Amino acid sequence: MALLRSLHVFLSLLLLFFNHALAVGFTFNIVSLGAKSDGKIDVSSVLQTAWAKACDSSKPTTIYVPKGIFYVRSVSFNGPCKNNAITLLIDGTLVASSNIQVLARTKFWLEFNHINGLSIVGGVIDGQGTALWDCKRSGKSCPNGARSLQINDTKNVNIWGLSSINSQMFNIVVDGCQNVHMTGVSVSSAGDSPNTDGIHVQQSSNVTILNSNIGTGDDCISIGPGTSNLWMENITCGPGHGISIGSLGKRTEEDGVHNVTVISSTFTGTQNGNGVRIKSWGRPSNGFATKVHFQRIIMDNVKNPIIIDENYCPHHKNCPGQASGVKVSDVTYEDIKGTSATEIAINFDCSPINHCTRLSLKDIKLTYENQIAQASCKNADGIASGVVEPSSCLA
Repeated sequence: MALLRSLHVFLSLLLLFFNHALAVGFTFNIVSLGAKSDGKIDVSSVLQTAWAKACDSSKPTTIYVPKGIFYVRSVSFNGPCKNNAITLLIDGTLVASSNIQVLARTKFWLEFNHINGLSIVGGVIDGQGTALWDCKRSGKSCPNGARSLQINDTKNVNIWGLSSINSQMFNIVVDGCQNVHMTGVSVSSAGDSPNTDGIHVQQSSNVTILNSNIGTGDDCISIGPGTSNLWMENITCGPGHGISIGSLGKRTEEDGVHNVTVISSTFTGTQNGNGVRIKSWGRPSNGFATKVHFQRIIMDNVKNPIIIDENYCPHHKNCPGQASGVKVSDVTYEDIKGTSATEIAINFDCSPINHCTRLSLKDIKLTYENQIAQASCKNADGIASGVVEPSSCLA
């Protein structure tokens, strides 16, 4: 089933790409429109001009960024557009300002809104986040920072071969979107860079992330409320804090997470983070996470290879003494092997009022310092089959 799904997704993406390539009617080269590739002169207005032309065209259109370094202060690309096949083709590098005050009042550096039919192909986006990370590490008062690439309320999105480096905050965010395919995405931020999630998905459906290499200072992939039908395959994560569903339950009324799969992936160098995690605030909520599947995963010296934490309460504010209302159910862990950086490799810390139910462990082998690791369960119900090491503690 997984192989058929992967082949179907690949062929669909290939067909979409070549259909678009054959259909392209116009190409707008930003250098021809006046952009300078010196990394100093702001090309935001040129990109806006190119977008306006592309969006107003009734035919498929490409905005081309040739080789070179192009400084972008910040830019929003807004729809709806007259056609449903706009490509941003990047051969060069888009670079943000290294001055942390330039984007201090801006949540997003590159933003796409209300579009149907968007492709982003190749190239590098450099958020120049090093100075902001240093500021945050110092304990000084600093801006929050900007997300490098934000895609909102958009349908039929393809992202191919894009590299995001040194983002100030989250690298790529998909919010309120449908039918999003990412292939060959690369994310690179320092292992101690704060709040630099690689890819964040929320309020979105039918999202596929394939063959991507993510190294960052926070979650490699984070999954927020309202996400459904998310497929992640052949992901390399490290450094980073793993692949996390959550934090859920921050709000009392909240959409749930449904039908999420992580398959054939590797976690390495995540000693300070996690492998596969479901996390919720320890306070009332009607949120949920259900039909989650983790399969064929390698853990290489990972701090928390398998973890459910329903008592998340950062800084012990707004939640001490409360129980999570988030319901976690139908979660499968199958063929997960490797090494844990801590003695407890499986940690299910579930809500006392909403037990985790229908958890399944199958063919698990996790070791700690060349010994079989341990498992810890609180309020967790389920079954184990095959060889499970550490031994299951599920009720």
